[in-house]
Amino acid sequence: MKATASCVGLLLLFAWVSPSRALYFHIGETEKKCFIEEIPDETMVIGKYRTQLWDKQTGSFLPATPGLGMHVEIKDPDTKVILSRQYGSDGRFTFTSHTPGEHQICLHSNSTKMALFAGGKLRVHLDIQVGEHTNNYPEIAAKDKLTELQLRVRQLLDQVEQIQKEQNYQRYREERFRMTSESTNQRVLWWSIAQTIILIITAIWQMRHLKSFFEAKKLV
Repeated sequence: MKATASCVGLLLLFAWVSPSRALYFHIGETEKKCFIEEIPDETMVIGKYRTQLWDKQTGSFLPATPGLGMHVEIKDPDTKVILSRQYGSDGRFTFTSHTPGEHQICLHSNSTKMALFAGGKLRVHLDIQVGEHTNNYPEIAAKDKLTELQLRVRQLLDQVEQIQKEQNYQRYREERFRMTSESTNQRVLWWSIAQTIILIITAIWQMRHLKSFFEAKKLV
């Protein structure tokens, strides 16, 4: 009974850290939409999208948008472009992170090349999968001839590896935050010392000036 409860708890933990995002958004003719995704290093990311064009006649979005393309650009935390490519109305892009941190994923349409979309509105369905969720386990099981138990063990090992990457990334963030805090505290300390020195110099100058004034007036 305890073993069963432990397994259930472990599976709930894996479900809680599930790095998968699915959403949809609207963009205009020349509008660009960007998303920030925090990704550990050496992690595969797969993005899938589908576009729907607004039809003014029917007052709804069309199920497909043939002829319309989407440009996908991805930058790493150092703002280096790691992917910049033109895709179709439905597409799939893949990249692997080599630097941990915030990756910027931007999409915009080639609306200037399509008169039908000029001045219109586009709905984009976007699904981003990170880490072990990019693996196609039915295909892996068929290719390697794995049993159901072996496949489950493979999935758990992949999830453990992803959790380790997430933990390493959290430690990396904590270290950067600590370095930033120490640098800020050091700057505040030096600024306080500089203010104190300036006040002391100002006080000495005022005292000497007042002394010279009183001596000139023969008050002392």
